[in-house]
Amino acid sequence: MSDGDPVWLRAEPSRARRRRPLTREHIVDAAVTLLDEHGADGLTMRRLAERLDVTATALYWHVRTKDDVLDLAVDRIFGDVAVPEPSDDWAADVRLLARGWRVTMLDHPWAPGLVGRPMLGPNVLARTEFLQAALVRGGYRGRRLAVVTRLLANVVVGSSLTEATWRRASDPEARTAARAHVASHPDAYPTLVASGHLDDTRWNDDLLFEEGLTAVLGAAPP
Repeated sequence: MSDGDPVWLRAEPSRARRRRPLTREHIVDAAVTLLDEHGADGLTMRRLAERLDVTATALYWHVRTKDDVLDLAVDRIFGDVAVPEPSDDWAADVRLLARGWRVTMLDHPWAPGLVGRPMLGPNVLARTEFLQAALVRGGYRGRRLAVVTRLLANVVVGSSLTEATWRRASDPEARTAARAHVASHPDAYPTLVASGHLDDTRWNDDLLFEEGLTAVLGAAPP
């Protein structure tokens, strides 16, 4: 395989070649901690090596690039998303998985912006398998299955990204100020004012998320 192959398609080097007692697992543990502290832009191979008390060269026995680390870190946190026991209610199963996925994304606010990279890790694939198996039980097949899978992912990732962005805002009143800006221009934005755009006193993020799932799952399969 070429150097450009995703990390998931490359074998980890044999232990005989390691200069330090270092594993991918140790690297990913430290990477997730750094990502939680500093975000994706704040993660560097040098900072990661310092956290592990190794040289940067030692990291390259296990991962070739920062992208490798990000791929591994995303899959690691997906392991926190509980996979429900399949039930007779396929839609309820989908909702349970989606809710857990959203919670995990919000616990690790750097993650939503990285979803969309090659998602070949075992934790991601196991949860995608559960999602599609539930949808198949609901009657989805072929292209419709692919469309609804993507729509559900977009609901989870999109809502998580928006919520995480607001939460990271340096000004805790930023959302209130944004809402006030829209409301103060009713002539320019009459529909937004009437619909309560950005007004979380009318409907909060949890409600909008649940309604988003309902909108996707309410579309009848062919």
